[in-house]
Amino acid sequence: MVLVRWYGHACVEIQDSSGFKVVFDPHDGASLGIKKPTVKADLILISHDHFDHNAAHTVAKDDSQILKMFRGEKTIKNIAVKGLLSYHDKSRGSQRGLNIIYVVNIEGRRIAHLGDLGDKPGEEVLRELHGLDLLITPVGGRYTLEPEEAWELVETLKPLNILPIHYYIEGLQLPIKPVDEFVKLVRGYNIVKLDKNSFGLEDYTRTVIIPKLV
Repeated sequence: MVLVRWYGHACVEIQDSSGFKVVFDPHDGASLGIKKPTVKADLILISHDHFDHNAAHTVAKDDSQILKMFRGEKTIKNIAVKGLLSYHDKSRGSQRGLNIIYVVNIEGRRIAHLGDLGDKPGEEVLRELHGLDLLITPVGGRYTLEPEEAWELVETLKPLNILPIHYYIEGLQLPIKPVDEFVKLVRGYNIVKLDKNSFGLEDYTRTVIIPKLV
């Protein structure tokens, strides 16, 4: 089973059945006003070098592998990783820089973490994002895709499941929108709000999954 855990903001853990843990975009908690991630990662994937996404030290072990803004393809412990170039803004990175979208294949499940995507990707990248079992997308706007833009991307890609990230939660010290601004746009998917921060990916089909930070 592929287990998914959300640690607030853009920090997400994917764990395979052997216990190998991949963590995307770790934060340190305190800088954002929310809880620090408790996971220790085997592989850390960082989409861009901003403070709320690059705190690898908070989740690293002595033997953790770290890929920061990695472009290309690499296989680590039977997990295929592909880093795709995108932008943190709508002016090809001139305002907030580059952003890497990571697509991982873990136990036959294709999962994409969009990082701080600020503009719709080009056609070449979009082709790489079809056939996803889980799309992890920012939805809070201002620094990333607005809720409407995130939903338009969902309609283009038609992923099996969606995990919204990078939205306002209690305590967060960033002026971004709450997840309900995205949820009200959803059509054709079930919406599940959990009372915990983890779920088994195999348990869901055509579902927007909203964990609770605990």
